[in-house]
Amino acid sequence: MGEGARVDLHGKQALVTGAARGLGASIARRLSGAGAAVLVADVREDLARHLCDELNAGGGDARFVAMDVRDPAAVAAVFRDLEETARPVDILVNNAAVDVSKPIEHLSADEVTRVITTNLLGPMYLCLETYRRMIARGGGHIVNILSTAANRTWTEAGPYAAGKSGLRAFTHTLFQEAQRDCVGIGVTGVIAGGMETPFIMERFPDADVSMLQSPDIVADTVLYALSVPAGSVVPELVVVPRREPSWP
Repeated sequence: MGEGARVDLHGKQALVTGAARGLGASIARRLSGAGAAVLVADVREDLARHLCDELNAGGGDARFVAMDVRDPAAVAAVFRDLEETARPVDILVNNAAVDVSKPIEHLSADEVTRVITTNLLGPMYLCLETYRRMIARGGGHIVNILSTAANRTWTEAGPYAAGKSGLRAFTHTLFQEAQRDCVGIGVTGVIAGGMETPFIMERFPDADVSMLQSPDIVADTVLYALSVPAGSVVPELVVVPRREPSWP
């Protein structure tokens, strides 16, 4: 792959959810490489701390943040703590997501709640805390990781598609409000096709990896969204493997 987007993020702090592994870790590495201080937010503490050690050993500034995005009180507490340290979130990447691959007739209410709360309500909680603070400061950027399931679904993906479709609608609404409220705030949805990450491979170990893309490609797409000059805006980007079966 190439060098990816070029953007200087020195002096910026980014918070990435679900950052301990997979796409989240790729995004954290790219942001750190561009100079940002990175808050690695995840419920997998051991993996998250290992990533922080890796980034810090490479000259970065990374810190683990314990966060369950499903808990609005916990999310609010993280942002209050950040205010006390006077290190606000300049870049928010809502990446954390889960899935339950079952036919709808076999889903439980608890499984549906877990998927929707993690994939839709969690990002919304983080956007609520972040956006109002970005307005007060006059700038920032929110990136919500979406999916091809936001446009076209398939069997055994009902709650996942519902969550990602809802997040896409929320992202577009937030983009429009940012256009009205504060031109210094960027809001971008990244529709990502299948990736060779634990999110896919743990559930589908026999998946044809030739039909999947590297998470680094999607991470570069996030950097591109952050690299666009202030006079332009990128509300949505789509990046899928060339052999992606679920687009459009």
